[in-house]
Amino acid sequence: MLPILTLLLGLPLSLASPTCAPLIPVTFDNGTIPGLLGHWVYIAGASRYPPHLEEMKALKHAAFSFSPGSHEDEIDVIEIMRLNETCVVRNTSKVLIFQHNSTMAHVDDQVFTTAELIQSDKDLLILKHLNDNFPSLSLSARTHNVSKEQLEEFRSHLHCLGFTEEDIIFTSEKDACPLPEEKKGEGDVEPQLE
Repeated sequence: MLPILTLLLGLPLSLASPTCAPLIPVTFDNGTIPGLLGHWVYIAGASRYPPHLEEMKALKHAAFSFSPGSHEDEIDVIEIMRLNETCVVRNTSKVLIFQHNSTMAHVDDQVFTTAELIQSDKDLLILKHLNDNFPSLSLSARTHNVSKEQLEEFRSHLHCLGFTEEDIIFTSEKDACPLPEEKKGEGDVEPQLE
């Protein structure tokens, strides 16, 4: 009788909890890189890796563009971001694509960070960052406006990695830096080229 009672009492709790499907990385092929090219906006992230967590806290807004690199498995990156109160433009970094293990590596000033692209909507870029067993996940999209369903998908992945709502660090569109070719308005900060 006790096992049946335990089963019945535990059933509503198990039905209320979301099931955690494994994060499925994209298998890179010849069509992967063209699908990544273009403009992206960094939306949110969560990390237990101390250096990434500090970066996320300082990052108020970020947008980046991927364009073809000089090699087949290389993407050039231009980043425009607000770090605390400073707008920064970086055009010296690259993303390397490793088709043999379906990973990506962001190389910026000799700093090398690796991630897996998680299967999702084609207008989302969900990256699982690979940092010595510290879970980290980030969300970027083609525009700053993501749907409720897209955001819920990201939150579900974070929940399955052990993150809570309080662990998610969002950027704000109001903190976007002006593009270098845009005329500055009063109060805009001139982006600094790095």
